[in-house]
Amino acid sequence: MATPVQSERASLLPRMRSSELWSYFGPAFVASIAYIDPGNFAANFAGGSEFGYELLWVLLWSNLMAILVQYLAAKLGIATGKTLPRNCREHFSRPVTIFLWVTAEISAMATDLAEFLGAALGLYLLFGPRFLLYGWSKSEILLVAAVITAICVFVILLLELWGFRKLELAIMGFVCIIGACYAIEMLMVRPDWGAVALHTLVPMLDGKSVYIAVGMLGATVMPHVVYLHSGLVQPRIRSEIVESPRRKYLARLRHLRYETIDVFVAMNAAWLVNSAMVVVAAAVFGGHALANPIEDAHHTLGPLLGPASALIFAIALLCSGLSSSTVGTMAGQVIIEGFLDIRFSIFLRRLLTLIPAVVVIAIGLDPLKILILSQVVLSFALPFALVPLLMLTGNREVMKQFVNNRWTHWLGWLTVSVIIVLNVFLLWQTFAG
Repeated sequence: MATPVQSERASLLPRMRSSELWSYFGPAFVASIAYIDPGNFAANFAGGSEFGYELLWVLLWSNLMAILVQYLAAKLGIATGKTLPRNCREHFSRPVTIFLWVTAEISAMATDLAEFLGAALGLYLLFGPRFLLYGWSKSEILLVAAVITAICVFVILLLELWGFRKLELAIMGFVCIIGACYAIEMLMVRPDWGAVALHTLVPMLDGKSVYIAVGMLGATVMPHVVYLHSGLVQPRIRSEIVESPRRKYLARLRHLRYETIDVFVAMNAAWLVNSAMVVVAAAVFGGHALANPIEDAHHTLGPLLGPASALIFAIALLCSGLSSSTVGTMAGQVIIEGFLDIRFSIFLRRLLTLIPAVVVIAIGLDPLKILILSQVVLSFALPFALVPLLMLTGNREVMKQFVNNRWTHWLGWLTVSVIIVLNVFLLWQTFAG
């Protein structure tokens, strides 16, 4: 027989009505765009072209980690009504907070660089060949593409002035476009579905593939959106109207339930897109390493599968770059405001993050090598986001009724351990020659 408390809880946690559930969809989809950003294109096409289907399992396990991590980030934000950076500032010593801020800024800058370069590359692939005929150099075209990218990102960020939900819907639209592009690409290739299933379920890793595997991990479980997701849930918390601590708890419990579904759907959608990238690369280029995964893939897809395939690839890359660059800017704002307790204009943040990308383009560095390197940097920065997250969500004084249970606690630490072991192995391989 239900107790009065259980009855109250049941009455205030309505059934999953589609209309109400839809209103909670958004934060995880905004976070998920970082899981299908240009860094993923570079890492996934590099892995698929050189190692075929062999690294598909990395994406599956990375996705399971991402689901857990994003759930915990959202839970921290919902339970405390504060972002992860702000919780770090309030519960850790100042030296630790400053150290965590520095590592977070490094991951945010690596992300901004990768995403901005990706958007510029997307514009270059779409329109660059025509300008090359008029005597423009590749660096000149990329610089112009960078300026256009900056303008587009500013326009997307302006949507927040009309309400955060408008920005959420715009990012969700980009996710749908990227997903549709790869659904079409999958119809154009004929993958070996038996090999796809085998390598998705059975882990295989050797010394040659570990660098790309860690890059794929860094591109899939990204530290900057761990910080961001705890902030994305705040607008709905601020709109709560509660009359008592009990009602406040139940309202946030309902919010967490809906956000859990949001995370599950969004992260699995991102996983399918990432897997499609590897499958397309393996089916078309398997066993033939591409010197420049994105540009070579674009130039080769056209002759092999038709001009439409190359066009779809470039459109997906452009949408990925624009949307993920927007999300990266939002993450940077959450990081600096939370750790340092200052107000910082999101437009100034975007302007400052243009500088590294413009420098890379201006001095002629290979954007693709920078993209893959940035994903490895992100993988190394991950523990410095995950360890504080696990410490805070496992602290009853911080989380109260929302504190992690034993299984969640140990799965979280297992995830961090796997990431650290992979990174140590990569370091050993690098310095051992």
